[in-house]
Amino acid sequence: MASFKDRELLLSEKSQSESRIVTRSYQQRRRFSFLTTICTICFAASLGAFGIFVSMTFYDCMVEGNLETNATDTDFEAGDVVSNSPQCSSIPHTNRQDCWPQSGVVTQHKCEQKGCCWNPFYGNSPMLGGVPFCFYPSDYQGYTVTSVQKSDTGMKVMLRLQQPSGWPNDVQNVALDVTFDTAQRLSFKFFDPNNARYEVPVKVSRSTNHVTAANTEYNVDIPSQGRFYITVTRKSSGQVLFSTQGASPLVFADQFIQLGTQLSTKYIYGLGEHRAAFLVSTNWTKLAFWSRDQPPSRHSNLYGVHPFYLNIEEDHNAHGVFLLNSNAMEVEVQPAPALTYRTTGGVLDFFVFTGPTPDNVVQQYTELIGRPFMPPYWALGFHLCRWKYGGIDGMKKVIKRMRDAKMPFDTQWNDIDYMRKHLDWTYDTKTFNGLPDVVADLHQHGQHYIMIIDPGISNVQPSGSYPAYDDGLKMDIFIKKPDGSAPIIGTVWPGTTAFPDFFHPNSSAYWLQQAKAYHDMVPFDGIWIDMNEPSNFVAGSESGCPDNTLENPPFVPPVLLGGKLKDKTLCASAKQHISSHYNLHSLYGHSEAIATKSALDIIKGGNTRSIVISRSTYPSTGVHSGHWLGDNNAQWTDSYYSIPGILNFNLFGIPLVGADICGFNGNTNTELCTRWMQLGAFYPFMRNHNTFGTVDQDPAAFDQATQKIMRDALNLRYTLLPYLYTLFYRSHVDGLPVVRPLFFQYPVSDYNVTYMTDVQFMWGSALLITPTTSQNTYKGMGYLPKDRWYDWFNHSYIDSPGHYITFDLPMEHINLQVRGGSIIPLQSPNVTTTLARKNNFIIYAALDVSGSASGELYWDDGESMDSISSGSYNLLSFKLSKRVLTSSLVMGGYQSEPMILGQLYILGVEIGPTSVTANGKIIPPVDYTYINKMLVVHNLSENLLQPLQISWLV
Repeated sequence: MASFKDRELLLSEKSQSESRIVTRSYQQRRRFSFLTTICTICFAASLGAFGIFVSMTFYDCMVEGNLETNATDTDFEAGDVVSNSPQCSSIPHTNRQDCWPQSGVVTQHKCEQKGCCWNPFYGNSPMLGGVPFCFYPSDYQGYTVTSVQKSDTGMKVMLRLQQPSGWPNDVQNVALDVTFDTAQRLSFKFFDPNNARYEVPVKVSRSTNHVTAANTEYNVDIPSQGRFYITVTRKSSGQVLFSTQGASPLVFADQFIQLGTQLSTKYIYGLGEHRAAFLVSTNWTKLAFWSRDQPPSRHSNLYGVHPFYLNIEEDHNAHGVFLLNSNAMEVEVQPAPALTYRTTGGVLDFFVFTGPTPDNVVQQYTELIGRPFMPPYWALGFHLCRWKYGGIDGMKKVIKRMRDAKMPFDTQWNDIDYMRKHLDWTYDTKTFNGLPDVVADLHQHGQHYIMIIDPGISNVQPSGSYPAYDDGLKMDIFIKKPDGSAPIIGTVWPGTTAFPDFFHPNSSAYWLQQAKAYHDMVPFDGIWIDMNEPSNFVAGSESGCPDNTLENPPFVPPVLLGGKLKDKTLCASAKQHISSHYNLHSLYGHSEAIATKSALDIIKGGNTRSIVISRSTYPSTGVHSGHWLGDNNAQWTDSYYSIPGILNFNLFGIPLVGADICGFNGNTNTELCTRWMQLGAFYPFMRNHNTFGTVDQDPAAFDQATQKIMRDALNLRYTLLPYLYTLFYRSHVDGLPVVRPLFFQYPVSDYNVTYMTDVQFMWGSALLITPTTSQNTYKGMGYLPKDRWYDWFNHSYIDSPGHYITFDLPMEHINLQVRGGSIIPLQSPNVTTTLARKNNFIIYAALDVSGSASGELYWDDGESMDSISSGSYNLLSFKLSKRVLTSSLVMGGYQSEPMILGQLYILGVEIGPTSVTANGKIIPPVDYTYINKMLVVHNLSENLLQPLQISWLV
């Protein structure tokens, strides 16, 4: 739900290539002289016959070019002599490292005062280029090494500044601690050894049993003296994984810290949360990191902060890099290829993960930040919400028509309209009179209920009438004004509000107290936490913010294309219990997610799983919460961008993720919503949600033909839930992503096609989804990697050499392929997961070219908190080879309900069987189709908790 319900200015492009237009941010100032000339010409021409058109062109130049009007006589002008020294002229324009990343006019004089090179470059496309005019020379000194102390498990390095950086308050002496954490993980941290600085208060699993250099998969090279650099290479190949050589030099000032690294290739992913293609553009792309209440839009910092990336190497190995820093940050990705970090505070705390597979990288990353939580089974069903149902009667009407239409439907949600005056932990007893009864009815039907909670707590209710504020004052848990005198006051939906400080030691008890009191009235099953960047309808506070260096640091990343840190949030200098908001801002949603999950666990008696869905996230939020991709629009482009979104959050260790299906803002239409429901059936978190004043878009609101298509999509999802639940088990236990890009399974492809594909995606290793994300599309191209693939619906197969094929895409069709060699556990669907779990299991086996397949099934009661830790679960392993299918019980700790195999599908059976036996008993006649090479065994009744063997003769 949006704070101001802004409508994003929609992009017209739909294709992947069009989605990679470079980010301009502050680069426009480097084209000062060229644009001045062009715009002057345009202005002159505007006086002529083409006045209206060129005047608009002039205006666009001024806006897009961000031209400065206060230039001095030292500014560069055409014809000036530029530096031609070897340390400047020898640097290719693609390898230039920006020496003037701040806003404002850059001139040759100012540039050279910083000891940097000045050489304007316009290139072939000056309106889109981002080549810096002012850049570091190849011999820039920066810091030099004064001492290196080596041990078996790391190094301690001291650095000393050789020349001023040009930023205020340079740290003269910087320490670098290098630690060989594990064989696959290296950590190194730059800090001020003489002054304590803020460090991120997020728990990460730092190794206590460090390994020796001989036992690592990486080498670390730091000179013993002279100009500083650090280079990390892979031992097996010599591939550079991280290297500051030839990259932006180390700068360590009080409020500006910079470090650059080479990239192995241009194939880099992650660095969220931003709306873009999955593959990050290396064309001078600037990405800002500062949690922001901003509906998904290009070139903007969005709700969460995830400074983690995955990079592919020349030999198709992969590695990852994570910077643990929560201050306002910029990451610039350059065509060298290289990457530069610039942050406004804290320390540089890096981790390098060596993979070598992309899956391994994500596993090593989540091992550090924490494995994703295991959701309850019902959370994987279909969720439904909208802002302003029109009161309790409108909400009941939608629930009834969903049931009447036999739509699979597990969880009903409420947006803020259920509250009394938008007050947290209340409901409107007039417009939502009887809400507890509706929740009780949902529970009686095996369904669930979740409501929204915002962090802003109204501070103007009569004393004694609103416990959420009264208790907060008593427990002293609100964020304070910069002078610490009283709670800082902003404005959100209830009017003026205070904001809980979830880093305060009393905050968890406070939050639990409010949640428990409300749960006693309305027994909710999960909590949706929104507006937690935190969002504020005024800049900073009702009384403004002081004029100091926290509010106006010398460097501000391009937050929302040149905004201020306080815009739409709290004053950066607001005081929290452990530090300033300047340091903790991007952790607000994360800290709230921890408190909310803790409260839910206690309310549920410490033995029942629930879910939290948070808008703002940070590394390790996935341990506590899922995420939805925010306030999107009912547009085709938004359906496409949701795919890179869910892929990224699976990299970030938050696999329970999805987008508002059919769009939140604006009116959807039948075609868009149908295609989006088909795509959304493969979101890990599936919710349809829209705003007030728009057309109804719940599946039962459409005509009968459309209802059938949507019902089929939901039934397909519910059929696949045992497989999806098993993927979440592997994510929770091993850290594997649930949704994966194609290159995770197929790193080698002609022309590196899989590295650039982000419309298609996979569930685990078995299912390939190719959705329709454009209007009036009834035929489409999809890439089939080199493998055997089966069509889910007609069961035919193709042995693909790795090429694009044309698919028929009628409205009722979802493009779903199964990878040969996969065994997928299924169940017949029903209208809720509560009912579907009672159905018999189905095994769907797709043979590879050798006639083999394998898979697994995780099963428990679907909700117990300690199912895995206590061993109260079943884990079955399936293998099929030489016409024999076997299952074995790897873990058999949950036997409270039967697990019966009712049907078996085997695809790719080349010769029809003469007989089929199950555990030695001959099965009555079975179905075999010669056209599709499919064997189907019906009417089985085999106990999966016992050894199973099914074979056939030919």
